[in-house]
Amino acid sequence: MPQELYFEDFYVGQTMNSIGTYKVTAEEIKEFGQKYDPQPFHLDEAAGESSFFKGLAASGWLTAAIVMRLRVQSITVAGGMIGAGVEEMRWTMPVRPGDSIRTEIEVLGVRHSSSRPEFGIVRTRTLAYNQHDEVVLRSTVNFLAPLRPKS
Repeated sequence: MPQELYFEDFYVGQTMNSIGTYKVTAEEIKEFGQKYDPQPFHLDEAAGESSFFKGLAASGWLTAAIVMRLRVQSITVAGGMIGAGVEEMRWTMPVRPGDSIRTEIEVLGVRHSSSRPEFGIVRTRTLAYNQHDEVVLRSTVNFLAPLRPKS
């Protein structure tokens, strides 16, 4: 298991790449679409072909969930990665069946929390790429990281 990170372990300019990739399947796209985003281009190849996407495309929210999985597998924050706000989330290309997604994360800022003195706030930019090194999602998010306990 990777080492747990505390607020003091993060610094501006730090980069972290996902551990491995996540391969997206047509079945997963359809299942997620049926359950959470039931639009024709997420449910059926033929409907996708005649849509804006010109093929079956994953819901942006499925893509965001995959990126979250890759983030928490790559950055082990002590006590878990607690979200503290999304500043930006942009889906730049559709994710298709067979795509392999990986992430690159950069720390943009670190500051102590004024409302929760036992935590700091880490601001990050995440770029998610497919197997062709095309950006499919770009996001800027903040998360809480606990300060290292005093011994």
